[in-house]
Amino acid sequence: MELRYGMNPHQGAAEAAPVSQGRWPLRVLNGNPSLINMLDALNGWQLVREARRVLGREVATSFKHVSPAGAATSGPVEDDIAELYGVSAADLSAVAGAYLRARDADPKSSYGDLAAVSEPVDEALAEVLSGLVCDGIIAPGYAPGTVAKLSRKKDGRFLVMEADAGYSPPPRETREVFGLRLTQDRDTAPVTADVLTRAVDGQQLPPRAVADLLLGLVVLRYTQSNSVCYVRDGVTIGIGAGQQSRVDCTRLAGAKADTWWLRRHPSVRAMAFRPEIRRQERINWQIRFIEGGLTGEEATRFAEALSVPAEALTADAHSRWIAGLDGVALASDGALPFRDNVDHARRHGVRYIAEPGGSTRSSEVEQACREHDIVLARTGLRLFHH
Repeated sequence: MELRYGMNPHQGAAEAAPVSQGRWPLRVLNGNPSLINMLDALNGWQLVREARRVLGREVATSFKHVSPAGAATSGPVEDDIAELYGVSAADLSAVAGAYLRARDADPKSSYGDLAAVSEPVDEALAEVLSGLVCDGIIAPGYAPGTVAKLSRKKDGRFLVMEADAGYSPPPRETREVFGLRLTQDRDTAPVTADVLTRAVDGQQLPPRAVADLLLGLVVLRYTQSNSVCYVRDGVTIGIGAGQQSRVDCTRLAGAKADTWWLRRHPSVRAMAFRPEIRRQERINWQIRFIEGGLTGEEATRFAEALSVPAEALTADAHSRWIAGLDGVALASDGALPFRDNVDHARRHGVRYIAEPGGSTRSSEVEQACREHDIVLARTGLRLFHH
């Protein structure tokens, strides 16, 4: 298959070819993917397929630059969040709700994403996608009429890809870098509830925390390392990816979790935008309002975007609302090397942590969890992905 271009538009002569007896893991139904589109599709599909198998629920993810911006299982979608995306929560199917939850986890990063879902695309999901800035989707099937509907997006350039749900990849994988061929066994270590049974001090994880941590671990398997993932009620509310320092992952993901939570503050939910303000602009203004420190020009444009002045979010109100974020699960793809990760995590509502363990300061990490009343599970499983 000839790709539109390689990693960058100036890298032409890009192509994709199957390595396993001529069988393709997917087929393109519409559009012409670039190399990054293909990487996003393959990683996104693997994530939702594995999470569906582990959790037994519909799963969706929103991919950008070979890492998930968000991932979620099916579940409730707040009415005002659904309205922000131009749909009714009552009209959402399970798979459409899963994608909307995944997209809303980090909606600024998800702008222009590639979606992946574990179930066939139905009319409800096609309707959601039709109103969003999204580059494409990969799914194991499509309801009648949905491919035609989606193919009209982006002047016919919207990518529609169908995954082969029965495809099994080769046991070894190879890549070439700077004239060197690198080969390794494919990462097939199972991510199941069994890896969460080794909680320190004999503590027990509640079922909801187990499900959240399992989702987090699967997400990390397909996220650029180093990476840390915050999960709450089946939604990755913060993903910190590709940082050299693990505590930077923890802080980045925590800041995203705070933003996700603050978008549910009454002052933010009550924002009334002028009809001509587009959906993504509304979301971006919500986030910019939460961040604070608007410049004079920004404050003017923000005021002009509103039909009614926004209620100020004071520092005290900000702190009190953040204090209400609780019951969050944190998964790490590598060992937590210092207790500072735990100290930062607790500031963002974390009560459960899953990490491989084995660092030279693991005892200090354990002590920090005791001090913060956090249940720590040692998985013994590192999930680096590059």
